[in-house]
Amino acid sequence: MIRTRFAPSPTGYLHVGGLRTALFNYLLARKEGGSFILRVEDTDQKRRVDEAVQQIIDMLHWAGIEFDEGPYIQSERLEVYKRHARQLLEAGHAYYCFCSQERIEKVRQEQIEKKQHPGYDRHCRDNRLDEAENRIENGEPHVVRMKLPLEGERVFTDLVRGVVRIPYNVLDDQVIIKSDGYPTYHLAVVVDDHLMEISHIIRGEEWLSSTPKHFLLYEYFGWEPPRMAHLPLLLNPDRSKLSKRSGHVAVEDYRSMGILPEALVNFVALLGWNPGDDRELFTLDELIREFTIERVNKAGAVFDIEKLKWMNGEYIKNCSIGRLTELVKPYLFDAGFDISDLKKLEKVVELIRTRIATLPEAVEETAFAYKSDIMPEDDKAKELVDLDSSKKLFSVLIERFSGDTALTGEEFKTKVQVIGKELDIKGKLLFMPIRVALTGKAKGPDLPHLVDILGMEEVFKRIGRWKP
Repeated sequence: MIRTRFAPSPTGYLHVGGLRTALFNYLLARKEGGSFILRVEDTDQKRRVDEAVQQIIDMLHWAGIEFDEGPYIQSERLEVYKRHARQLLEAGHAYYCFCSQERIEKVRQEQIEKKQHPGYDRHCRDNRLDEAENRIENGEPHVVRMKLPLEGERVFTDLVRGVVRIPYNVLDDQVIIKSDGYPTYHLAVVVDDHLMEISHIIRGEEWLSSTPKHFLLYEYFGWEPPRMAHLPLLLNPDRSKLSKRSGHVAVEDYRSMGILPEALVNFVALLGWNPGDDRELFTLDELIREFTIERVNKAGAVFDIEKLKWMNGEYIKNCSIGRLTELVKPYLFDAGFDISDLKKLEKVVELIRTRIATLPEAVEETAFAYKSDIMPEDDKAKELVDLDSSKKLFSVLIERFSGDTALTGEEFKTKVQVIGKELDIKGKLLFMPIRVALTGKAKGPDLPHLVDILGMEEVFKRIGRWKP
């Protein structure tokens, strides 16, 4: 049975790279009828952020990625890791190390000066276990390190990268139990993945170099390792690694930017994976049906924010009007708009839905319906309402029809066309000035829709500002 897991460290926000890792593990489990597990890897207590666990859960839930088991918390399983570390010590696969951080750093600097590969020099590797235990009883600070082979290489097959070879001489004797008694990632991840019967591990490329240590631990314990896949890096458009310094990287940031969860999930799914054709828009159910690890690429995946906004706009266009209205409400409320008239609000949202790529953009696009002090958005728009032909058009409209407040939008448009013929005003000089007077913009929704939303009384009030 397929069992996958997402195992974040609760050190802060959920990174979009973490969302992709969670998504791919989720898709594989769902496609194969297996289980998806959430495990919180909080063995680095110095970096742990208390509220991060709930934030990660909330963001996964927002994205529609539901776990079947968990969250399992590593800091609640310390005795499990200590027991397995003891097993390694007794089998001669690990040893107690008493080297101070100062000594380790001094050795590292000397290695760098000699242009050697920097790393722990295995000073304590040959310590006898009984002698080390006596030192521990006397209160001497220590860690536990695993023994790595001194020569040779680890060869393994990665589901994304194929056959991978990593020589042991570029790897340290890894610390597996820290001086505070907590395990490091390397021991805890192997123990937990085995005990939780994880069949497939999909994780980021940054863990590829550590994989030989993990395979070695499986070997030391006599366990069958899971199948592994390492995802490509997420890159900025300039091919640099995606990081907080280069822009938004937290899932929460994109939610705040007005990105819909289904758009972000769709976009993230295509970062390193492709369906084998030119399709770009997928529901979560479609992704589950289509996903295969074989179609995950080795090359880094470019995170193109403009592509994400385009995709989000497509989802907004196809969103139900009821849901979209609820989604934009908080932004309009914060802008000070009176949105108590739900029928009017839904008409306005329906009118502007094809003109926005993110939810906050609804504020600017709906302003015409809720702000009476509309002014031209730029000099070109102002030039349109200041034309002599425009002022003449406004004057005639007001003189003839200002008392007819029952006109529909289509009726008003027809009368504008009639007056346009009388005054020999045509093309953009006929309707654009009216649109600017009503919305501040030269381009936008069709005039009848604007009139029906604003009402004739408000239409003539706004036009009247610009007549001579």
